[in-house]
Amino acid sequence: MFTGLIQQTGTIVALENRNGTMRIRVSAPELAASLKQGDSVAVSGVCLTALSPTSNSFEADLAQETIQRSSLAQLARGRLVNLELPTPAGTPLGGHIVQGHVDGVAKLLSLRPAAGGEDRWMEIEIPESLTRYVVEKGSLTLEGISLTVARISDNRVTIAIIPHTYSATNLPALKAGDPLNIEVDVLARYAEKMREQKSGRLNVPQLVSQGF
Repeated sequence: MFTGLIQQTGTIVALENRNGTMRIRVSAPELAASLKQGDSVAVSGVCLTALSPTSNSFEADLAQETIQRSSLAQLARGRLVNLELPTPAGTPLGGHIVQGHVDGVAKLLSLRPAAGGEDRWMEIEIPESLTRYVVEKGSLTLEGISLTVARISDNRVTIAIIPHTYSATNLPALKAGDPLNIEVDVLARYAEKMREQKSGRLNVPQLVSQGF
């Protein structure tokens, strides 16, 4: 499990096609040293398995399914990716529950400075099938970053980006039209399933009994 708090940006330094799959090498001096063979690591929101880690870098294999369903299909040498290690049990959650299981690919429409401040406004277009899981003030993961929805209109979502998030992630390297990995809040999916099972009757005691 992850929380969407990015620990470091890494750089893609090598890509190798292997019969339909792809092996990547990521330069990440601060984070790679703590990895062991087989550890999980989120790369721009996609949970991958670390291979051949060194003090400066690690490798990971991308299955064809991962390539087809995520923004990692756009990887190239020199591209920045967001990195996060799993959250140890008992650690306070600073973001929200992130699984590293990408639900789809959104499209960046714009990322512009807010008037009179250092914040920025990000506007994205998300798949129609995911709009029912996105609500104003709810959580959303983009490129592995835990973010809060400011507004949603049809399938367009607006998000406020604070200066720290902008400078600590790969956001400055993105441009309009770029694909973004999107993972909706898993609690929204569970709530939907519970509502279906209860024929539309969902109340606070039922949510509490399920661990919410």
